[in-house]
Amino acid sequence: MVFSLSAVLHVTIMSAEFFTGITVNGFLIIINCNELVKRRKLTPMQILLMCIGMSRFGLQTMLMLQSFFSVFFPLLYMEQIYGATMIFFWMFFSSVSLWFATCLSIFYCLKISGFTQSYFLWLKFRIPRLIPWLLLGSLLASVSIAFVCIEVDYPKNVEDDELRNTTLKKNKPKRMQINEVLLVNLALVLPLGIFVMCTSLLFVSLYKHTHRIQSGSHGLRNASTEAHINALRTVVTFFCFFISYFAAFMTNMTFSIPYGSQQYFVVKDIMAAYPSGHSVIIILSNSKLQQPFRRILCLRRK
Repeated sequence: MVFSLSAVLHVTIMSAEFFTGITVNGFLIIINCNELVKRRKLTPMQILLMCIGMSRFGLQTMLMLQSFFSVFFPLLYMEQIYGATMIFFWMFFSSVSLWFATCLSIFYCLKISGFTQSYFLWLKFRIPRLIPWLLLGSLLASVSIAFVCIEVDYPKNVEDDELRNTTLKKNKPKRMQINEVLLVNLALVLPLGIFVMCTSLLFVSLYKHTHRIQSGSHGLRNASTEAHINALRTVVTFFCFFISYFAAFMTNMTFSIPYGSQQYFVVKDIMAAYPSGHSVIIILSNSKLQQPFRRILCLRRK
């Protein structure tokens, strides 16, 4: 079997992203499961991180399966990758991983921002109890999107139209189905909008807090300032991963990129960077996770 240079490069990049993603997301799952066994309960933040780890573990697995079959078994890929089961899990993990990460940005915003409005304080003190409901809502929304995508079933309809070999009947349904697919996936703009709003609030809160510190304490930093900055670092890096994944995901769902082309592989590589890259940032920005993670990697003695 002969592979193009772009296919070989794609397999190499995807393998690195896959092993990184499986390692860091598996760590998030195991460390919080271990905490659950020890203490019989988890904090809202730990529940959130465990859910993020599980969703991205599933997403990374789906991406790797797609890449593996697209390179080594292209005929099987074209026949099976758009089946109802694969489409459902693909859309479910894509949606739920974005929603869970958006819940994390909401948590950061409410816990760290220093706004004193009554409604904001009400949410701030109730966020621990709201997190399970936010996660449940994210789960239900993702299942709904996945079921709707099965009903749209764009690739199957396109294949049927091509077999009819009639230009008029082929182009019109294809255009309609593309619009339906994009309409379904535009539902993912909602978590993106929520995330952008939370990021903006963190920036405003940091600006106001820094201005107060400079006015009253000659520019000295305190713990609250450091918390703002650390949260912003995490959120901004996630923003970069979120936007790149969302753009690549929407491009992929138009089914307009030629299968097996260099652009096709680049889109898949960009998508796979999100579930592994952002989880790495979460671990590196959390002091409680850094130490055990370094021990696992044998970078630090016990």
